Amino acid sequence: MLRYIEPVFRPPSEWKSLILQVTNGCSWNNCSFCDMYTQPQKQFRAQKLDKIEQDILTAASSGYPVSRVFLADGDAMSLPFNRLKAICELINIHLPSVTRISSYCLPRNLKNKTGDQLAELKAMGLSLLYVGCESGDNEVLRRIQKGEDYQSSLEALSKIRQAGMKSSVMILMGLGGKALSTQHAIASAKLMNATQPDYLSTLVVTLPLGTERMDAAFDGKFVLPDQRGLLQEMHTLLSHLELDKTIFRSDHASNYLVLKGVLGKDKPQLVNQVAQALQGMVPLRQEWQRGL
Repeated sequence: MLRYIEPVFRPPSEWKSLILQVTNGCSWNNCSFCDMYTQPQKQFRAQKLDKIEQDILTAASSGYPVSRVFLADGDAMSLPFNRLKAICELINIHLPSVTRISSYCLPRNLKNKTGDQLAELKAMGLSLLYVGCESGDNEVLRRIQKGEDYQSSLEALSKIRQAGMKSSVMILMGLGGKALSTQHAIASAKLMNATQPDYLSTLVVTLPLGTERMDAAFDGKFVLPDQRGLLQEMHTLLSHLELDKTIFRSDHASNYLVLKGVLGKDKPQLVNQVAQALQGMVPLRQEWQRGL
């Protein structure tokens, strides 16, 4: 059995993957909206390579077939290139049935990695990076203390594509509050149009431990758009997206309206679904059906 430092988070699509904890916590850990790694035991550190190798050997001896590996926690791509290469080599040696390795990735993680290095990691199986851009709007990003801006996200996503890797981008609906809702949606669409990610998902910002940090970020009071406001924000985002072949999902439990399609061919249909929801013609999730 693998030993984890709890809690451990993963993208919903990695539910069948081996979760390999190569780092603990998040090296940035300053985002005002995020409480994922605030517990004392989640202070950021890299796991030792011999511990990672032991986990891989444990998985290899379990008898269960492993085809995908997700490198946890929230900041595996902060590791130096040589450490990531060594981890991929161990996976290739001991888990030869693995066809895909993936990881969360902060845009800043790629500043000190060359395109050639990313291409080498891709050749070893690290082919999908989940990038939490959250927003394309610089004012929103500044307020939530993301430590990124439009340009840093643009450069990271472009580098991922040039290396032949795939990107899965997350945008957080409602992150700009009521006051910045429209500019948050429009700037996020602009960033996506410029980078053409392979996958795009939207979640609604959820603050289970309270709004204190977000209140401070928004001059004393963070006001999340109501249900109608969130639908209007989604309508604005979709209307401004000009994507060629991006798989779009807005089906996370935090969303009121489930949306799925490929952008851009399904854009008219998706925009119409939101318009119908705004008119009360589409059933929405009840509050008890929603979650983080």
